[in-house]
Amino acid sequence: MKKSELIEAIAAKAGLTKADAGRALDATLEAIEGALKKGEKVPLVGFGTFAVSKRAAREGRNPQTGATVKIPARKAVTFKAGTALKAAVN
Repeated sequence: MKKSELIEAIAAKAGLTKADAGRALDATLEAIEGALKKGEKVPLVGFGTFAVSKRAAREGRNPQTGATVKIPARKAVTFKAGTALKAAVN
């Protein structure tokens, strides 16, 4: 599903215009992004939890040359699906 299709679905289910649904979706995504930047978890009951995890620096290998490459530490966004979402998918 593309973002435009998601906006259409939101507009249809919530009885909003596509423009209002688009602004609501953008505001939601910005709020989630802002919380993650602060290092906060974003639990959405019945859907899942967005969080930030830290990945340590490590060594990897270039598959073409076999040379050792240093991979720097970084933060990664994780999502853990909630029980209700898992049940709906299965």
